[in-house]
Amino acid sequence: MGDAVGTWEARGKRYPVRGHDLFVIDARPREEAVEPLLIIHGFPASSFDWRHVLDPLSVDRRVVLLDLLGYGLSAKPDQRYSLFEQADLVIDVCEILGLTEVALATHDMGDSVGGELLARGMDGTLTFDVTRRVITNGSIYMDLVQLSPGQQLLLDLPDEQLPDDDLIGAELFTASMAETFGAETRASDEELAAQWELLARERGNRLLPRLIRYVDERRRYEQRWTQAIERHRSPLTIIWGDADPIAVYPMAERLRERVPSATLHRMEAIGHWPMIEASARVVDAMRAALW
Repeated sequence: MGDAVGTWEARGKRYPVRGHDLFVIDARPREEAVEPLLIIHGFPASSFDWRHVLDPLSVDRRVVLLDLLGYGLSAKPDQRYSLFEQADLVIDVCEILGLTEVALATHDMGDSVGGELLARGMDGTLTFDVTRRVITNGSIYMDLVQLSPGQQLLLDLPDEQLPDDDLIGAELFTASMAETFGAETRASDEELAAQWELLARERGNRLLPRLIRYVDERRRYEQRWTQAIERHRSPLTIIWGDADPIAVYPMAERLRERVPSATLHRMEAIGHWPMIEASARVVDAMRAALW
């Protein structure tokens, strides 16, 4: 186990939720000045992506992160995956932790899980209130998404667990992930090794053709989730790496046009992972938005 992954794992605990163990970090300051912050990660990564911003953000507010089902340090069952189920699990974790209101920060696939939470909030069926939001690079508008060759390959495969660990190994995965970072903020070997370690835990790399079905579901329910992101009453801050080759910057610009009250932070020369590539700038932007 890599030192970074081991340190991260030691900070959290696993909760049984709907028959699965989910890894959760619940960082609590001595005094909570504002409502808790709930962070939802993206594909194919985990809450580990946010490790550089956790300590600065949790100085004076409670911060909750979890690994969604099939990701990171959570259980990885061989099953069909749905963003609706992921939203159910997030809600259950919030109930277990006693959260009645949260500021919400999301990234990548987490933007869609967050969209379902917001939609339920607007329907009056969410068990907690979302007071403020930060959204980072993700597939808000599917007509603008530029899927990578690797993503397209996975989507062309059957929705089944891969029969062999070597079909998607460390070399292929890390090379594909490296391409999503900015040219000036390339991922270190240590970063890529940690990301692989978390993906491959419990042979999770074999589940990639199942996990990526969220893209199909995102297309099918785009209206529900995108409208919720655009129309939810909570103040919105957009933090976007403008060198992202997948969730391209025009997506952030369109969202800002649709939500004129939103604040847009353009992270110049930053790729798909602002919280890794420019963590100090992300912390500053989030503190400006959420405090």
